[in-house]
Amino acid sequence: MSAWLAPEPFGWEHQVEAALQEDIGTGDLTASAIPEEILVEWYIEAQGSGVICGLGIAEYLFSPRLEDESLEILANDGDTIVPGQIVAKGVLRAIDALQYERTALNYLMPLSGVATATSKLVKEIEGTGCRIIETRKTIPGLRMLQKYAVRCGGGFNHRMGLYDGAMIKDNHIRAHGSIGAAVEQVRKSIGHMVKIEVECENEAQVEEAVASKCDVILLDNMAPREMAAIIQRFKGKAIFEASGGITLDTIRSVAESGADVISVGSITHSVISVPFHMELS
Repeated sequence: MSAWLAPEPFGWEHQVEAALQEDIGTGDLTASAIPEEILVEWYIEAQGSGVICGLGIAEYLFSPRLEDESLEILANDGDTIVPGQIVAKGVLRAIDALQYERTALNYLMPLSGVATATSKLVKEIEGTGCRIIETRKTIPGLRMLQKYAVRCGGGFNHRMGLYDGAMIKDNHIRAHGSIGAAVEQVRKSIGHMVKIEVECENEAQVEEAVASKCDVILLDNMAPREMAAIIQRFKGKAIFEASGGITLDTIRSVAESGADVISVGSITHSVISVPFHMELS
């Protein structure tokens, strides 16, 4: 059984190979001194609590290549883990285990941080019917995996990039002159499967966005009471997304405003990694 939470993201292998190239470069000056035939037992242990993500990458890196090698993945992405828990172990050539160690942990720790931060927000709004999503505020090159980590934490995904969803923000509105004009022009150039979202800062803009028949309205930096009044007025006219400076302390009141989704940039750009280490035994 795969360690990935289905569906497994596509095309991540080339990113991991690039990370190995970055670290090993022209050769590992330390591990290369170890005779190639030496095998070692290794394990990866959680040093903190949280939701794990990145085991599929560890599985890829530590997969057996020789008859005497082995691998056991003892958790799945999305599982809750505690300090001292062994999440993977096996037997590998010493030179390989030591070369892949840091790359495996460099994915496992921050991705688990994303999943853990997301999980905390998801638990905070249980019972409201609202969903947690991320933004495009991701680390370049890691967006696909960070967004996967959000799913592992119980969240859902916003658009992947500029290519799979149209989002009209304040600067787009200024460039077009009005919300109505922006929606009209964007609609002319996209397919019927693509949704249009409009960012609004006040009720007047929401009224204009509703009139444009856009699909999603983002309520930007509004107080929960203001959002609740707007959503109640225009309920059923669009999907409502709340965003802007939302924290663990405030997210419950935002969810209770009636918002369908809440986007939180901090779960990808400002998370604390979950600590893990790998040891030879």
